[in-house]
Formats: sequence, structure tokens, C-alpha cells
Amino acid sequence: MLASAAINLRSSSASRAFSKALPNSTAAPFSLVRTLSRFSVRSMADSAAAPFKKIQIHRGDTAFDAYVVGKEDAPGIVVLQEWWGVDFEIKNHAMKISQLAPGFKALIPDLYRGKVGLDVAEAQHLMDGLDWQGAVKDIQASANWLKANGSKKVGVTGFCLGGALSIASSVLVPEVDAVVAFYGVPSSELADPAKAKAPVQAHFGELDNYVGFSDVGAAKSLEEKLKASGIPYEVHIYPGNGHAFMNRSQEGVKRRKNMGMPDEDEAAVQLAWSRFESWMTRYLSA
Repeated sequence: MLASAAINLRSSSASRAFSKALPNSTAAPFSLVRTLSRFSVRSMADSAAAPFKKIQIHRGDTAFDAYVVGKEDAPGIVVLQEWWGVDFEIKNHAMKISQLAPGFKALIPDLYRGKVGLDVAEAQHLMDGLDWQGAVKDIQASANWLKANGSKKVGVTGFCLGGALSIASSVLVPEVDAVVAFYGVPSSELADPAKAKAPVQAHFGELDNYVGFSDVGAAKSLEEKLKASGIPYEVHIYPGNGHAFMNRSQEGVKRRKNMGMPDEDEAAVQLAWSRFESWMTRYLSA
């Protein structure tokens, strides 16, 4: 999902620290040195087909759209996007989560406010503009909405950008009861995992080369910090898998291959979902 050290996150000090975790390699399989004049976005509203229900969540003097699917009275799970935005892949993940036993209500907050990156340059541009502290507030508002609408307990999960924010929510959002993060660790300026207050399960690919963010070194460092926090935790590393290995749609697999990532591993994906289901069921049961 991420590309190279050419990415410069300018929106906050936490974002700048995050950018330092990206690999400094000139051998990237694609280039980010592109004009952004062709930057285009599409509204999630245009692609929010059934069975998703579009809602609006208010926090303070702002509001954002969110997309909900699943059992009305089920435990809630906030599902956080990759750097692309609320696209087909994060909707696939939310659908999958809503269908896991014993049933969950999945809610996708639109952190990009209706914008979706259609290629690497667009996704970079969108992530450059993300207010990370504001995104944490969106997560908190989403958790509160779920608890006010039938979910007694609420978890948070996310992928890459969303994985980092998921772990941050375990530190910064007291309404969160459990977290499952995929290949992403927040910058120390945003949140220190050693201060996590909700149980955290985290998943990483052995071949992920985004140093300091989602590589094996980042995974092991996260494990040490979670151990220090005293909360229940699990950190899983999947041999032979790279970044974004959970993306299994036809479009997602093609996009990963275009980005030079390893071939998909269905067995690893199914194992990760099994662990996800066990973790969320354990900590979100009423």
C-alpha cells in the first residue's frame, strides 16, 4: 500500500514521523515522481451499493459519512481504510467481518471525506493531507455511534494506514474494547503502544519491507511495547507474505502485483481471519 521514502506527510508532526518509516529505496517497482495535475477523486456515495447503509456521524462542529453493514444488535467493529480511501477493498473486508461468527456490525468511517485514490500518486496526495489526530477523533466518534446504536462493545481494525490508526486507538480511544491491526504501527508522536489500554492483535508479512512501519523489525518492536503495556496481545508474522497480503479481490491482487508485492497466499489470509474472529469474539462478547 505504501510506496517509497518520496512520500512526505505534511499534515502534522505525527505524519512527518510516519513518513520516516517508509523504505529509502530507488528500486521501487513504480515511481511517485508524477504530476498531480491529473489527480481525480470519486465520491464513495457513487459506489456505496447495498447492503451498506450510509450514515452521517457528527463530532464537534464537523461531520463525516460512514458505511454500515451487519446485524443491528451485534458487537461493533470500526473498519479503517488503507491509503486508497474507502474503496472496493475496504468494503470487501467490512463485508467479510459482518459475516464472521457470531456476527458483527462493521462500520467504515470515511477518513478522506468522500475522496478515493485511483492510483499511487492520488493515494499519496490524499494521505499527505490526512489529519491523523482528527482521524483518531473520527474513530472515537464511530465507536460512540456504534455503542449508541445497539453494540454493547466495539472493536477497531484496519489495514496499513488503518492498521497504524487501529493501534493508536487502543492508546487514545477509551471506548475501544479490542483491536486487530494489519501491517501498520503508529509513529511514536501519534501514540505509544506501550500505553495501550485495549487488547491488541497484530498481523505482519515476513517479506514486508516498509522499515519501521510494517517490516519484521517494526512487528518485533511493537511486540515488546505491547508486552510492556500489560494488556493481552498477539503479534503474528506470516512467512512468505508481504505488505497488504489480506487483499484478495481480483482488483486488489492485480494492484498488489503492479506494486511489486508477492503473490497472494490464501492459506495465510484464512489463518489471519480465523485469528481475527477468535480475538474479536473473545473481547467483544457481552
